Amino acid sequence: MRASVVGTTITLAAGALLTAAMTTASASPPDSAAPHHPRADRPVLVDCLWQRTVRPIDFILACGDGNSRLTGLRWSEWSPGEATAVGVNVVNDCEPYCAAGTFHAYPVTVRLGGAKPWKEHPGVERYTEISLTYPGDRPEGYQRVMTYPLWD
Repeated sequence: MRASVVGTTITLAAGALLTAAMTTASASPPDSAAPHHPRADRPVLVDCLWQRTVRPIDFILACGDGNSRLTGLRWSEWSPGEATAVGVNVVNDCEPYCAAGTFHAYPVTVRLGGAKPWKEHPGVERYTEISLTYPGDRPEGYQRVMTYPLWD
């Protein structure tokens, strides 16, 4: 019984370390693919670390555990009214539990909207809503279009 508890503890710790590494490690994109620095005349997207960015290549949706993130984002629009991109939503199925789960990739269209002044920096507009549209397969339990508020 004790060996089973130790094995489970080691597995859970390894899973947590792997999740942390996946959410913080990223390859350096070529200069032409790097996100643009924000300008005062366009809204920003605020990430998990309260950093503002424009046209990010990757974006973590599940800040607490990293079990859902957007990758390979290609932005076709970034305006005060809306931002639109296509990319991939990488989601952990958490089966049988998240540390032992498998990540699956789902093509997605991303829309940002609802630009409003950011409480932390009132002179900066930030998007307040994100919508994900899955044209094909999607994670279990998800609708074809999922809309979420963004943190402030």
